[in-house]
Amino acid sequence: MPTNEETLGYHSPIIPGMDQEGEKLATEFAHDDTLYRATEAHHQGSNPNNVQKVLEASRAERKTSYNVEDFAPLTGREEDWRFTPLKRLGGLHLEKLTGTAPAPQITAPEQVQVETVSREDARIGSAGIPEDRVAANAWSSFSEATVVTIPAEAELSEHVEIDITGTGNEAAAQHIVIEAKPFSKAVVVIRHTGSTVLGQNIEFVVNDEAELNVVSVQQWADDAIHASAQYAKLGRNARFKHVVVSLGGDLVRVTPSTKFTAPGAETEMYGLYFVDAGQHIESRLFVDHSVPNCKSRVTYKGALQGKGAHSVWVGDVLIGKDAEGTDTYELNRNLLLEVGPRADSVPNLEIETGLIEGAGHASTTGQLDEQHLWYLQARGIPEAEARRLVVRGFLNEIIQQIRVPELEEQLTEALEAELALSNN
Repeated sequence: MPTNEETLGYHSPIIPGMDQEGEKLATEFAHDDTLYRATEAHHQGSNPNNVQKVLEASRAERKTSYNVEDFAPLTGREEDWRFTPLKRLGGLHLEKLTGTAPAPQITAPEQVQVETVSREDARIGSAGIPEDRVAANAWSSFSEATVVTIPAEAELSEHVEIDITGTGNEAAAQHIVIEAKPFSKAVVVIRHTGSTVLGQNIEFVVNDEAELNVVSVQQWADDAIHASAQYAKLGRNARFKHVVVSLGGDLVRVTPSTKFTAPGAETEMYGLYFVDAGQHIESRLFVDHSVPNCKSRVTYKGALQGKGAHSVWVGDVLIGKDAEGTDTYELNRNLLLEVGPRADSVPNLEIETGLIEGAGHASTTGQLDEQHLWYLQARGIPEAEARRLVVRGFLNEIIQQIRVPELEEQLTEALEAELALSNN
């Protein structure tokens, strides 16, 4: 593994253990407070064909558009798509999506307003704009959207449940808008199950002083293909927690983003993924600190087992020139349960002002800690059970953030079933 100090295009040192293909497998590195900005014209040794990958000089310069025609056809050389097997996208990036999307089934307290609206509704597009061709294609293709509104000052005693059950394999588009009015508090659980090929955009509008917790669970059937762009816009002193749990599906790609629009807001973004043989699960995050005195914390953890299991985590944090007083940290940890999986982990931190409270990131990928296993085995616990206990403890930090007891129990059982498949 190269550990030289060859420099990248912006004269930042290569992060040890990283190259164009992300963090190396089965080797543990942790690097904090590191700015990683790069072009891909360097390092011929790991790019023997001199393939030019497309990277923006700044995350703020990335193209955004509601129209798919504004994005060039994908080649796989784009920075956003270099880890994604395009042939397995089910056509979500190619043509207009004409299939019938699974209809959301919503259970909510009576004060919550649920509507089906046309794409001309003024609330659509209020939280974000697509940043890639797949999201823009889904945006261009949907005809109706589901809008869920939590009234001002409402504090929901029960969570809102949105069940999305796929029943077909024709590529389709879906659009959902969830708005938390000022001073409201709510928990929203979005469950994805069944078989589908789905391009999805979900918008979260968290108004001033509102608190919204969202749990997005991807527990699809083995043949499902799902690309979900999830945008959050936060008002003054808003609180937003976003938890992504990806367990099922053939290819699942979730791209959450948070944009601060006024001071005092905070976001917590958590993720858990368990990747089995042949699965591709990808998480690409963006936290946009463009205003002063906001706070963000990102923690994603994944476990992988089986030949061809592939996870991708990319975390982009931008601290703009006006974002004084920012406090941000992002963390990704991957646990390889056996030889064969691949985990790519790429943290990116871009800072345009030095007047901040703190900023950093860490990324680790490794196998089970032999000392932990020895400690448990020394107390009479068989090796196989010791391994399962270590994995449970590793992932339980994320499950505990859900704070919906019945869902926590169901996901714990699902993880136990995954672990039962492991030879470990």
